[in-house]
Amino acid sequence: MAQDKLSQLKTMTTVVADTGDLEAIKRFQPTDATTNPSLILQAAQHEGRRERIAELARQSKDIDDALDAVAVDIGSEISALVPGYVSTEVSARLSFDTQATLNRAHSLIERYERNGVGRDRILIKVASTWEGIRAAQQLEREGIHTNLTLLFSFAQAQACADAGVTLISPFVGRILDWYQAQDPEADLSGERDPGVQSVRRIYEHYKGHGYKTIVMGASFRNCGEIEALAGCDRLTISPKLLEELAEDQGELTQRLKAVGASTSIPEPLAEEEFRWAMNEDAMATEKLAEGIRKFMSDQRKLEKLLEALRR
Repeated sequence: MAQDKLSQLKTMTTVVADTGDLEAIKRFQPTDATTNPSLILQAAQHEGRRERIAELARQSKDIDDALDAVAVDIGSEISALVPGYVSTEVSARLSFDTQATLNRAHSLIERYERNGVGRDRILIKVASTWEGIRAAQQLEREGIHTNLTLLFSFAQAQACADAGVTLISPFVGRILDWYQAQDPEADLSGERDPGVQSVRRIYEHYKGHGYKTIVMGASFRNCGEIEALAGCDRLTISPKLLEELAEDQGELTQRLKAVGASTSIPEPLAEEEFRWAMNEDAMATEKLAEGIRKFMSDQRKLEKLLEALRR
């Protein structure tokens, strides 16, 4: 009996839902779920959730407290629907502050534990800045798992592996966006997609050197990108693209396969090497900065909503 592509994908890759929509999670039954400030904003604006959000806002001592309360409340609901990890993001405002990121991560974990969700179920999501990676390294030493997001460059992937983070989220679609803006006439489909090429390079580097860090492709623009990365450790996918995969009865070929480590782990990337590599990579530098700004834009909208509900 023919299987749809989503079912086939689940046999070779751990499928993660990129949403805060509980109904979508129930429908597609992913293993994990990821959220970010934009998705939390969407979930918070849902009419059926408004009363609960207002209650949390009024109970909070300040707006940061309210933000974390809402994120953990939604994350706790999601944790009851998926067997694996739930990713919850530290405020993008703290992307360049290691200690503040650590403090906020500890607060999120404490909130989850008060809700009966153990730290083994949570990935603290942090932007892949040098400061964010240092915070993640410390959190991992404390037994708190991390997801390094807004990852666009090989240097970011190297530094994350050096830090021993649990999982990275290399962005596919946003890389494609940048290259399409540079050359709108270029054919960047399929194997030529620079976002696909970036994830494939990272995956092969990690497996070839025996890194334990999980590679989770993210930010997909179309199902072709997902299919080109079938076999990746994890892929986090929006409900719209999950729907398309579930309706497609075509055959799905596994494109990425883990091989045994053939070489030893190289020397860790020094801070000056990391910063120089980022400086040399215009796409990664621009998309990282833009991504942080976009998350903060949606966070500010959520802050305004919570402020209004607190009155």
